[in-house]
Amino acid sequence: MNVPLLDLKAQYATIKAEMDRAVYEVMESQRFINGPAVQELEGLIAQYCGCASAVGVSSGTDAILCSLMALGIGPGDEVITSPYTFFATAGCIARVGARPVFVDIEPDTFNIDTSQVPGAVSERTKAIIPVHLFGQTAEMDPILALAEDRGLHVIEDAAQAIGATYRGRMAGSMGTVGCFSFFPSKNLGGIGDGGMVVTQDEGLAERIRVLRNHGAKPTYYHSLVGGNFRLDTLQAAALVVKLRHLEGWAAGRRANAARYEELFAGFDKVVTPTVLEHNVSVFNQYVVRVPRRDQLRAFLEQRGVGTAVYYPLGLHEQECFRYLGYSSGDFPHSERAAIETLALPIYTELTAGQIALVADAIKEFLR
Repeated sequence: MNVPLLDLKAQYATIKAEMDRAVYEVMESQRFINGPAVQELEGLIAQYCGCASAVGVSSGTDAILCSLMALGIGPGDEVITSPYTFFATAGCIARVGARPVFVDIEPDTFNIDTSQVPGAVSERTKAIIPVHLFGQTAEMDPILALAEDRGLHVIEDAAQAIGATYRGRMAGSMGTVGCFSFFPSKNLGGIGDGGMVVTQDEGLAERIRVLRNHGAKPTYYHSLVGGNFRLDTLQAAALVVKLRHLEGWAAGRRANAARYEELFAGFDKVVTPTVLEHNVSVFNQYVVRVPRRDQLRAFLEQRGVGTAVYYPLGLHEQECFRYLGYSSGDFPHSERAAIETLALPIYTELTAGQIALVADAIKEFLR
């Protein structure tokens, strides 16, 4: 029995008729750019997240980039974030000419350690980007309170956390803006690249709409220098279909996480994910800590079990960020996570037998 890390074909099989119909309707209309499905998806996502506005963009990366541009963040500014995240989080800060300022993570949730954020704030700080990693929100109340006190923007990197909640509030709805990714592997994954920005500020949303279309409003009249950050109509149509199933898929992932918890109970060589009491995780990834991570991963591959490493090197140690002046050892929890963590299959369509196979193989190796 093989157990892939992710099986998108299994998901597609459950919604094939709906998906095919939605894509066919776009093909029939030939309205591929800013078609009606884009506005439909934006309305549905805004409602789902409890936000005033949602703006479709070309990727989760461009959601962060557009947000930084719309907020006027650029050269001379600093933005605080985590070094243990996908590259786009800090890469977008650098692309607008601002400086990423890193703060270490909490060892249990892998999210930014909010107790260290105040010490990273300087007179140049303009924003904080908390990352809701692996499907669980960061500890938002201290960040929001600090931001209000110091006049800072909060850009929620919720690329992996659509549908997750923090004290009853939806991921993406709490900060100045929230940024989502619809990369195919996400819980709400498209049939290519796509992203969304949500906000309670309708004026800011309109600025992002203008920026995503080369800063033009009306066409050929440019008040801003933007880019081509539009969400394709084909992607929007597919995502409208998938959004109907999102809550059910998240429930399936939580059920699979609970099965892993049961199977690893009492086996202290595997540290399973910590979900805080006031959080509801959507388990975009199921990430465990294990000894001899790389050897275990090779063993599981031989057994037909797919895994992944998120992320093998902290951003502060990446070659392109050497100019920031950080060194190995500056963020010990991030560095330890980079060598100890392993993502296991968690997608909804997993069978109980597949989950048992994964757990048994891990225990066999570590014993």
